[in-house]
Amino acid sequence: MADPSAVKKKTACCSVLKEFMVALTFAYICKALSGTVMKSSITQIERRFDTTSSVAGLIDGSFEIGNLLVIAFVSHFGAKLHRPKIISIGCFIMGLGSVLTALPHFFMGFYRYNKDAVPSDNSSFSACTTELPSTSNDSLPTRLHSDCRRESQSNMWIYVLMGNLIRGIGETPVTPLGISYIDDFSKEGNSTLSIACVRSTGSRVPRDGVPCAYVPCHRVPRNWEPWDFTPAILHTVAMIGPIIGFLLGSMCAQIYVDIGFVDLNKITITPKDSRWVGAWWLGFLIAGFFSILASIPFCFLPKSAKKKGRQESNTSASPIGTGSNGEENQTLNVKSQPPAKGKGHLTGFFYSLKHLLSNELYLIYLILSLLQFSSIVGAVTYLSKYLEQQYGQSSSKANFLIGVIALPTISCGIFLGGFIVKKYKLNMENMAKMAFLWNVLSILTTISHFFLGCENKMVAGLTVPYGGNDRAELPQDILPISLCNNDCNCDVNHWDPVCANNSITYMSPCLAGCKSTVGYGKNVVFHNCSCVAGIGFHPANFSAHLGECSRTQHCSRNFIYFMVMQVLNSFFFAMGSSPSFMLAFKNVEPKLKSLAVGVHMLVQRSLGGMLAPIYFGALIDKTCLKWSVNTCGESGACRIYDSASYRTIYLSLIVSLKLPSIFLYILLIHAMRRRMKKGVRPSENKEEVVLEPIQDNIKNNQQFFAYNDANSETGI
Repeated sequence: MADPSAVKKKTACCSVLKEFMVALTFAYICKALSGTVMKSSITQIERRFDTTSSVAGLIDGSFEIGNLLVIAFVSHFGAKLHRPKIISIGCFIMGLGSVLTALPHFFMGFYRYNKDAVPSDNSSFSACTTELPSTSNDSLPTRLHSDCRRESQSNMWIYVLMGNLIRGIGETPVTPLGISYIDDFSKEGNSTLSIACVRSTGSRVPRDGVPCAYVPCHRVPRNWEPWDFTPAILHTVAMIGPIIGFLLGSMCAQIYVDIGFVDLNKITITPKDSRWVGAWWLGFLIAGFFSILASIPFCFLPKSAKKKGRQESNTSASPIGTGSNGEENQTLNVKSQPPAKGKGHLTGFFYSLKHLLSNELYLIYLILSLLQFSSIVGAVTYLSKYLEQQYGQSSSKANFLIGVIALPTISCGIFLGGFIVKKYKLNMENMAKMAFLWNVLSILTTISHFFLGCENKMVAGLTVPYGGNDRAELPQDILPISLCNNDCNCDVNHWDPVCANNSITYMSPCLAGCKSTVGYGKNVVFHNCSCVAGIGFHPANFSAHLGECSRTQHCSRNFIYFMVMQVLNSFFFAMGSSPSFMLAFKNVEPKLKSLAVGVHMLVQRSLGGMLAPIYFGALIDKTCLKWSVNTCGESGACRIYDSASYRTIYLSLIVSLKLPSIFLYILLIHAMRRRMKKGVRPSENKEEVVLEPIQDNIKNNQQFFAYNDANSETGI
């Protein structure tokens, strides 16, 4: 019978692992929550700071910049220090970054959106007036200069960028140090699961001399290791973060940005208005609070899981106790491999890098995954904006639908794809074929989105002439000023849209030629609108109300079809991601796997995570029809886009990044077949080739599972 003190020691070790796993899982949820809040708030930030989509993309990509600045130092030096405390510091910095992101809201003053004079009571006034402004020409430049200087505070988006960059720095140690800490338990068999009884030849057998009376027995498969499921558990539970993040973003987008400081009865815009800014700052404060809270438990955990007897584990049997002789020999062979050529570490590094990049299978997959990662980052960043501009949905509703429909679908797809791979024990070629098939289906559903768009909004003087004719028929007649409003002294840069009874939107009540009002605030109705009368309406219908005209029923139906296809698209891509994950480093020598992880992460984050939001945003800016103009005469955020051009550019970018992956998958499968024909050893099983079997790949690729998310910031 085993010594009870030894059992107590192992139980204490397991207690530490349980505490660390709970703390790390909560940290994973918090970092995914913070990233998703940024994604869901990017449109609100763009409007609040009056910037272009490309600048908003730069703000979003700053997270990856901060992460890459310190990842090498954290990975190298962090493992030699107190890892739980380093993670604690990282979570605290991550929380401070989120708080710093929200701080500009409290220093910028109230949000001001351009609007015509709307009565605060039932008194009537005329939006169309022939009177010139009462301000003299001498005092006007001074007033404009003062307003211009005050609006220059919009440059405070730089502080948002810095806060997001700091958040990226703080997030860096969570994954690599957390995974390596858990791996220490796994290597020594100290985890709760690894000291449980292992099923062997159909019977329950004690582990490490510990009888089942002391440790609960569990039936687990042969050749099972605790580590095989740890990354899956962490990333599955961490999906709670993005779901909560999009729901939180939806709630904040419904709340006016200056809530608590202004009278909401005087706000004349709604969440569907392109000038609406929600309480974007609130989500960052909440996410920052939870990130700081997540830092506390790590302060009370021990430095390392290493115990006495670790030295013996290298010479004894496999700590799991279920490995075959072949597996043990393979481990010894890996350790006995000669070091890389070259005398110094730097020379050895470049030799290893050259050897890695000369591996055609790894290089093909590296390019393939970069293209797919870039398409996902760009699509997710601007999906909410796409739903707003294409289908007239509010940012709040868009975030809500993404959170409750798209993300659970992705989780189910990843789980089911991984289950199929494990259930049918797919080899490398079959996994590549499976990933190829689901990728093709994902591309086809994306292409279907081209046919599910909406027509351009009918905006007089912008997309249609004031006569209401189709734009294609009389393009020369589309001018901001018409005979019906020529005497109104209207500002053509002004954007305060009104919807007339003819279902045409006018850029302002003045440009609609409205001469009287009834009501006040959001309920104001403009009457005697000369531009509406010019179309031939009955005099009683020469009226308009605040806001843009609603989309047609046809557009509403297309939105439903789009969401159905988007769910299928997310499911197909997620189904293919699981076998794609396992393909990544099965073709890399064990001694190069760590370097392969680093190169893979560096390429994806630098060329995908940082650049994709910027060039997606820059091309989307090209489709803008109407920019906001401040008192300095500078353009700011876009008020309305060309729907057809927006749809074409946005979807074409996604498809153009995904489409080459079809040919790369075919090339990868062909290269695998060629490699397998050269590498098969006659004395072994048909599935055992020079390439590593799937079980060994899972054991040796801990860091890969940690980094190869569809989106490294949100965990999606």
